[in-house]
Amino acid sequence: MGTTKESTPQNWREYRRLRAWEMHQQGYKQQEIADALGLTQGAVSYIIKRAKAGGMAALQHHKSPGAPARLSAEQKQQLLAALAQGAEAHGFHGDVWTTERIAQFIGQRFGVKYHHDYIGPLLRQLGWSPQRPVVRASQRDEATIEQWVEVTWPELKKEL
Repeated sequence: MGTTKESTPQNWREYRRLRAWEMHQQGYKQQEIADALGLTQGAVSYIIKRAKAGGMAALQHHKSPGAPARLSAEQKQQLLAALAQGAEAHGFHGDVWTTERIAQFIGQRFGVKYHHDYIGPLLRQLGWSPQRPVVRASQRDEATIEQWVEVTWPELKKEL
């Protein structure tokens, strides 16, 4: 198994693995490789074992695929359809979807538990954004507020 100079290492760890394998092929002892690259002899042994079993591809950097998706593509489309219907259509008071409500809805509808902190990234992935309810008194009188801002407040400012 020869080394190929065609691909450049993706990061320093990959470079170190490739260099350890190259040094092994040149006849260096494991302890010499370990000392030269700042590794333990066990790590060098593991690198050599990987290279013998899987070739150069086994030493290359591979991005972790991450956790598997909890919701299928079909379930995500069903979630989008349900979100479009509004929160009240699904038994919530007030027509606002919050991350807590969506997490609760997903648990009830699909049997999948999500922490509400992950709902935001999930919604962004689907093209939605979380909403927050506007906290405003139901007894709010816009005319009185406007009069206070235009008449009362300027008079109070004059007194200061």
